Amino acid sequence: MAVYTEVGFDEADELVQRLGLGPLTGLRGIRSGIENTNYYATTTRGQWVLTLFERLPRTQLPYYLRLMEHLARHGIPVPAPQADDAGEILHALAGKPAAVVTRLPGSHRLAPDADHCAQVGGMLGRMHRAGADFTLRQDHLRGLAWWQEVTPQVLPHLQPQQAALLGGELDYQHHFAQSAAGQALPRGHIHADLFRDNAMFDATGGEDRLCGFFDFYFAGHDALLFDVAVCLNDWCGDLASGHLDEARAQAFMTAYERERALEGGERRALPAMLRAAALRFWLSRLWDWHLPRSAALLQPKDPRQFERILRERIERPWHFSG
Repeated sequence: MAVYTEVGFDEADELVQRLGLGPLTGLRGIRSGIENTNYYATTTRGQWVLTLFERLPRTQLPYYLRLMEHLARHGIPVPAPQADDAGEILHALAGKPAAVVTRLPGSHRLAPDADHCAQVGGMLGRMHRAGADFTLRQDHLRGLAWWQEVTPQVLPHLQPQQAALLGGELDYQHHFAQSAAGQALPRGHIHADLFRDNAMFDATGGEDRLCGFFDFYFAGHDALLFDVAVCLNDWCGDLASGHLDEARAQAFMTAYERERALEGGERRALPAMLRAAALRFWLSRLWDWHLPRSAALLQPKDPRQFERILRERIERPWHFSG
């Protein structure tokens, strides 16, 4: 999320009023993230997030928005897309496809403890179950095919040791994906980007409570275990060293399994999937770092964090003992 397209107050006001959300009283660009243009929009009826889609083609967007709508209707706390009188939830603004969704309450927990991780794990398991009867289908577009496409673009920017690591891991993941174990993994609709800054917590009631997940614009149909691995690497890892914190990881997995028990093949595949999740985000950060787009508010993230995580997952495979 950044600001690539400047949106005027009046044109944003016209959209939110057409959606029956009341007159616009405030509009502020969101600095975090890198993919879309995002604004906080405040109206007389509440707070919303206005998104203009910069890269994704219009044909792909209904999947993300309808998935969020489906999950919200099934009791998963996610931003709910706002429809016009015709029931359409994909709109247009400043020449770009756009959506307006509810803004979740709370704030991020960027230094989560075991309880935060358990809440996220449990909610992720519920989300995977809730998505089982969602009928639209779209592949996870940042999966293996994308890794293979992007690798030649970033290789010229790497040191020899980094290039060897990247090439070797890509080969490993290709072989794993083609193996019987990889092909047998249960699949479903995944968030695919559920980092600490894509969840909100609120402690005003005395208990630090998970308020929901947001930013579903990397979602897709893929191995459910990939979603688990993304969360473990971020929520349960030490950002400086890449080490997995055993207490947080066990809490996350125990809570997840209360909602959706892993199959035996998934347990055995978890070390490989933790590597896959690290590779995916190392690649995307390398791409954003070395091949950036211009934006009014853009902060590409340091790719070295996920290089460390990948090396750590290779050297010290982690298995869930619960």
